[in-house]
Amino acid sequence: MFNVMLALSDGDKHGYAILKDVAAQTNGEVQLSTGTLYGIVKRLLNEGMIVELRRRPAAEDDDSRRRYYHLTAEGRKTAVAEAVRMEKLLERARAKRLIQQLRHA
Repeated sequence: MFNVMLALSDGDKHGYAILKDVAAQTNGEVQLSTGTLYGIVKRLLNEGMIVELRRRPAAEDDDSRRRYYHLTAEGRKTAVAEAVRMEKLLERARAKRLIQQLRHA
């Protein structure tokens, strides 16, 4: 769920674009199936974390079968809270020397 919310954090996307974004952002480590994606989308819609957009891109840039999704304010707040939670976990893992500090080039 977090990966889908993260994919929508920088703009509205349709399902296939979400799949591609998640795969790209995880260097292929996370490959969502369409069934898994739409199960997540359904849950996020039901929880108010995302909404399906009614407005669509221009007809020449669109496929009428696509549904576009937008991260709500509540969804963004939840994603930020999850990112902060994960950051704290990483800090604890580093303090326990479970993992090393990443070296930035």
